[in-house]
Amino acid sequence: MRIVITGLAATFPYGGVFWDYLQYALGLHQLGHDVLYLEDTGKWCYNPEASTFVESGEENARRLAANLDRHMPELNGRWAFRDGTCTSYGRDWKQAMAFCRSADLFIHLSASCLMEDDCFEADRVAFVDSDPMYTQAKLAPAADANSPNHESALEHLAWLKRHDVFFTFGENVGNSDCLIPNDLIRWQPTRQPITIDRFTAASKPIDHRRRTLTTVGSWNPHEVSVQIDGQSFGGKSIEFQRFLEAPKRLSAPMELAISGNYPAGRLIENGWNPIDALGVSLDPAVYRDYLADSLGEFSVAKHAYVASRSGWFSCRSACYLALSVPVVVQDTGFSRFIPTGKGLFAFNTADEAAAGVEAIVADPAGQSRAALEIAREYFDASTVLQKFIEAAMGDAPRATGEMTASMERQT
Repeated sequence: MRIVITGLAATFPYGGVFWDYLQYALGLHQLGHDVLYLEDTGKWCYNPEASTFVESGEENARRLAANLDRHMPELNGRWAFRDGTCTSYGRDWKQAMAFCRSADLFIHLSASCLMEDDCFEADRVAFVDSDPMYTQAKLAPAADANSPNHESALEHLAWLKRHDVFFTFGENVGNSDCLIPNDLIRWQPTRQPITIDRFTAASKPIDHRRRTLTTVGSWNPHEVSVQIDGQSFGGKSIEFQRFLEAPKRLSAPMELAISGNYPAGRLIENGWNPIDALGVSLDPAVYRDYLADSLGEFSVAKHAYVASRSGWFSCRSACYLALSVPVVVQDTGFSRFIPTGKGLFAFNTADEAAAGVEAIVADPAGQSRAALEIAREYFDASTVLQKFIEAAMGDAPRATGEMTASMERQT
């Protein structure tokens, strides 16, 4: 099949962003498909060193090409990027648009693409929501004629419905305990694909790792909340506040690679060791090595993901697992679909978080092996993407409830 996958790896040149999007392209290529990675946001590119957006995408394109050559040489010549000035890089833009028109499947990931008419000429166009609750909240006013955002939401809904099939990282969407609306769009569950071989090769022996818990994230106390049915759903800083004293109860030191306007004094006072996230995030190899050099990951999730019982699971946490690094993360409802208790621990309370960390400290080797087993069984790109293709092309159940049941683990 000829498949297009969109992303943001050039626009936001961070290591984590590179792995998030390009693993789709690499995984599809490894399945034997003819793949094109397409990036066309219509916006300026971010320059991390200057902490600002810049007009030209030339340097961002150079970084993308260099990272692909180093980590995914199979994708050389299989990408096209156009910056905010309409200057294109990689594959000739006319050839890229011809590929889109003739594609069997176009995967629009994270609303990352301008989606010109050429893109919609593919035989099948799939939309992937990687930010559950935020995506649906933007659509909700379309069902409320009295909302001041009614007209704009209707326009957005009409644009979205130009796609043929819809997926979400919120694996619990459509179930009775999930607060994310499922009435305007029929969402099917999916999750981040992980190209396991690119992580096992970078995994470190237990005795070569730091005896430190880590994670990478951002703190934005002014992040705009979204509302559904009068209830507000916010960002990660809300959940950080709930578990601010958690490191005092953990049996291993906690390092937090963080960006944003975070309260350094309060974090240090409560046992966190905050470091600059930029230093571990700019390069895909440095980012991967930082994750690998950890006793385990410990992290909260966005309040919107937790309070809605979305079933969302972090792409970053999946990378930790593929590096054989066990994970202790806040439960968003994902524990219904992915087994926990060994290699992966879900928590709702400080006691549960401490118990998960204690289990890792007591048996780091066993927990490391279990982490990789979970990555192989639940996140391997070949399995995740094959299920995705079957669902997108109509060879798998289309109703949300049916698809959820097909992915839900047996208990």
